[in-house]
Amino acid sequence: MPTIEGENPLTSAEGRERNSRGTEAGVSKSTASQDKSDPREKQLMEEVLTKENMTKAMKRVEQNQGAAGIDDMTVGELKNYLKKEWPRIRGELLEGRYKPKPVRRVMIPKAGGGERALGIPTVVDRLIQQAVHQVISPVFEKDFSKSSYGYRPKRSAQQAVEQARMYVSEG
Repeated sequence: MPTIEGENPLTSAEGRERNSRGTEAGVSKSTASQDKSDPREKQLMEEVLTKENMTKAMKRVEQNQGAAGIDDMTVGELKNYLKKEWPRIRGELLEGRYKPKPVRRVMIPKAGGGERALGIPTVVDRLIQQAVHQVISPVFEKDFSKSSYGYRPKRSAQQAVEQARMYVSEG
């Protein structure tokens, strides 16, 4: 792959895929769940896929609504789709064979002009992401730094700015 000197081919703005170099850059194409040697992994996925957790995830996806992904399925169509397809999807998840669909790329205007790319997953993938998040977030949250604010529950960018101001005023 030709590159301009000093350009990072994995993050180039020239429209290439982010990980277009694949295994050449040390990136494995296999998913983490293909290694069945750790029984905790299967146990964790079974916890993700419990009826209680999936119901909670479904409610969250329904509340958030959001646009359809590349498959054009809406949030309103999800329940009927899952009635038929859930056994297959669940099996693929438990066996480490599930592959999320590509995201739909949408350009949205920025307040100061210009645009930014937004990736919209399918509603099925949003459901799975939410279910996984609900299980693993409490596991890892306790290990994050108290100074970390990005994508954290009950924390915001405004709180990060306020904390930075306090540090500056304290010297």
